Amino acid sequence: MINQTVTTLFHLDVLAALMMALVSFLGVCVASFAYRYMKGDSQYISFFIQLILLIASILVMVSADHLLLLFSAWCMSNILLVRLMVHKSNWKAAQASGKLATKNYLLGGGCVAGAFMIFYGLSGETSIQALLRQDNSSSFMLLALILLLIGAMTQSAIYPFHRWLTSSLNSPTPASAIMHAGLVNGGGFLLARFAPLYLKHSHLLTVIFVVGIITALVGSLWKLLQNDVKRMLACSTMGQMGFMLAQCGLGLFPAAVAHLVWHGMFKAYLFLASGSSAQEKRFDLAYPPAPLTFICALICAAAGSFTFGFSSDNSWLSGNSTLVIMVVAFLAAAQFSLPILRSKNLRHFLFALITTGMMGLIYGGSVRLMTESMEPMHFMQPQPLNGFYIAGIIVMSLAWLSILFIRNSSKTAEPPIWMLKNYVAALNASQPHPNTVTAHRNHYRYL
Repeated sequence: MINQTVTTLFHLDVLAALMMALVSFLGVCVASFAYRYMKGDSQYISFFIQLILLIASILVMVSADHLLLLFSAWCMSNILLVRLMVHKSNWKAAQASGKLATKNYLLGGGCVAGAFMIFYGLSGETSIQALLRQDNSSSFMLLALILLLIGAMTQSAIYPFHRWLTSSLNSPTPASAIMHAGLVNGGGFLLARFAPLYLKHSHLLTVIFVVGIITALVGSLWKLLQNDVKRMLACSTMGQMGFMLAQCGLGLFPAAVAHLVWHGMFKAYLFLASGSSAQEKRFDLAYPPAPLTFICALICAAAGSFTFGFSSDNSWLSGNSTLVIMVVAFLAAAQFSLPILRSKNLRHFLFALITTGMMGLIYGGSVRLMTESMEPMHFMQPQPLNGFYIAGIIVMSLAWLSILFIRNSSKTAEPPIWMLKNYVAALNASQPHPNTVTAHRNHYRYL
């Protein structure tokens, strides 16, 4: 009887097992950090109880096979996260952050609830696996998938549902780490769990790609404008979640899951190490790069994209949406090599060439591992190239080149007015909600 109940409520497949392993690992890391970081806090025990309950609810969510169980765990996780975000209820800025996040989660939860009710009405099934096996392409199914997408967007801080994340910087560092490395990825998990349904609607995938690319570009631009470590990391998370969504829109859900895993581990490290950022050694990247440096970076990029394509079983000549991933690998490898190439000698060039090749090999191998392990789940269906995918490639390439080469030729020259106006507009748009900002240290209520 117990076994039957468990198999009815839960389904352990590769995606669930991977998410459970990731959440457990990150939970242990964050809890270990919080054990020392929260020492002396008046709510020390309460914080750990809520953290443990949060991790448990996420584990239930990623392994659930019942629509109601998944939704319940989804809501419980968000409630517990808001409580961890606020932590000190007498701190007005923290309260405002919690209220903003709550409004966002209520919108997302309502959309997810609406999607699940439509799923049940169309199929009569409460089992997610049974639902995925059904073939239903009606307009109501499309509506349910759009509602589910909105719910995922609110969870993953996709533009325009991003402000709750950039306004959550009052949270204790362990809470920020589990938020950015764990729950923010929930939107990606939700789309991956229902990937077979999305793959039947190519036009919706294109919409997902466009929304993801816009968020990735906006988040990456805003990150460059920040002078606060946490705010920079928040904008970075927004950009990374946008790229994860774009990969879903390409029909490459295993690649999106691989990105989700890497991002979760790396962002947890960045938040837990953010306190030492002031002591980090900084160096000038000397933009714009010299012509020879830029050519060497392109050579390294070619090596990195080649090894990525080799290990992930992708090709520049595929003629489908995997071309976008190959271009991103090329741009990432070039950007990765530029700091190494700032010293113009043969030894640094060889080191950059080998390192970018190894990075491409490792990341591509992780994508291939995800693809092969999830092959029975039919998550990988590259889409035919269309104008939106090509436009995305062009915009990403131009954005990267602009960051490298749009610099004043003279340090004393005044920037053009249009550049100053756009800079101020982007800086203002990236700011947190004013109610979540502590303008004076006397307004900070920790005890």
